[in-house]
Formats: sequence, C-alpha cells, structure tokens
Amino acid sequence: MNNRLTLLLLLLGLHLPAFAADLEREKRLAGEIVDSIIDGEPVYLQATQHRFLAIAMTSDVDQPKGAAIILHGRGYHPNWPHTVYPLRTGLPRYGWHTLSIQLPVLAKSAKYNDYVPTFAEAGPRIEAAIAYYRQQGISNIVLIAHSCGAHMANHWLAQTDNPGISAYVGIGMGATDYKQPMQEAFPLDRLKMPVLDIYGSNEYPAVKRMAPQRLAQILAAGNPQSAQHVVPGADHYFTDAGAPLVEAVATWLDGLE
Repeated sequence: MNNRLTLLLLLLGLHLPAFAADLEREKRLAGEIVDSIIDGEPVYLQATQHRFLAIAMTSDVDQPKGAAIILHGRGYHPNWPHTVYPLRTGLPRYGWHTLSIQLPVLAKSAKYNDYVPTFAEAGPRIEAAIAYYRQQGISNIVLIAHSCGAHMANHWLAQTDNPGISAYVGIGMGATDYKQPMQEAFPLDRLKMPVLDIYGSNEYPAVKRMAPQRLAQILAAGNPQSAQHVVPGADHYFTDAGAPLVEAVATWLDGLE
C-alpha cells in the first residue's frame, strides 16, 4: 500500500488491513517469476486491499470440465517447480482450467508456528480466485492445496459455510516442523463436498502418522466419493513424481458425479 493511500485512509478514520505476511518478499517473488513464466499467463487479483499474483492456464479441450485453484506450499510461489507446476500445467491436458495463486509468505527461515497467523490471510485470496472463475461463468471449481497451502485451505474451509467449490484435494496434509504440532484440527469430517487426501509413500512421518485420522474424518463426513490415495515412491514434494500425482488427481476428479 502506498503512503498516499495510507494517509488518506487514516484521515478518513478507516482501519488499515493488518497483514502478518511479508508483502515485500511477496513482491520480490512475483518480480522474479513473472518474466520466467512460459506456460500460462500472469494475472493479478485483489483481496483485502492487496494485489497478488496468480498464473492462469486454459484447458486443452473445447469443452472444459471446470477449473482448479492451486495453492502452493510454505514460502513458495505459484510457479514452484515441484507439485505446483506439474498440476497447473498437467491438469489442462485432462480438461481443466487452472489458476495457481500466490499465498502469504514470510522470511525463508520461518517455521510452521510462524505461519499460523497468516492462515486467515489466505481466505480472501481463495475467494478472489473463485470469483475470478465465477465471473467467467465457470461453476465447477475445485480447490487443490499442498502442505502449508492445505493448512491455509483447511483454516478457510473450517470457517466458511458455503465455500463455493465442488471438491477439495489436500496434498501432504498435516506437515509441520520438528516439535511443532498442528495448532488447528483437520476439518475433513465437516466438509460436504468430495475430498481427496493424497500423499506419497515416502512422505514426512507426521503426514503418514495422521493418515488414519484423516481417513476416519473423511468417512465420518459421509461423502461416498471421497477417498485417500497414496502415490508410490513419492516424497512430500513429489520430486520426480509430478506425472503420477497429476494422473491420480485427474482420475479422481473424472470419477466425480
């Protein structure tokens, strides 16, 4: 926010948005990646008086199945080469538009506990991404979130009665840092839409340890289309396993009614 706008808001007696995230680092990230985008187009969305970067790709088919909003992991960006890039460029081949959005970031050294206050800042960005597709007349919108992006998505889903999405894919859910347990519970047992919980067989121990808990919540929610899936040989970042990740997500989405 520029100084002139800040002064105007203060003179009008309006409150400034309280950002926990490092907006300057976010701007630097955007500046670094925009010129390197080959697949897709950069777009800028607005949320709580903050303009943020997203990368849009259109489906390769004449009649798209819908749109997928993709949330990256902790401290990364919407063109991150692991997990995010395969999904945002691979799903269009299966008939999906994609929009990979920039989430709140902190310093590179920040840990899970440092990020918890930023979770609430992700909600308006998710809603701006949904509005982006609604304005294009697209109603079949799925949310795909990885790692810390899943923490942010879960925070938003837990507090949103009508999220306006058709399905939710959580990738590597439950990842934190050493001796930093999750501070917010999974909301999976309260979600009405179909949920896919997907992780790699070489995941972080905490993600694998909590897999039975997540599955129990998914089953308790009662949606018969929800599922849990393990990608053989994949680590938390799906290093060299982007193709099987995309295939697993696309296959599950194709099976939804």
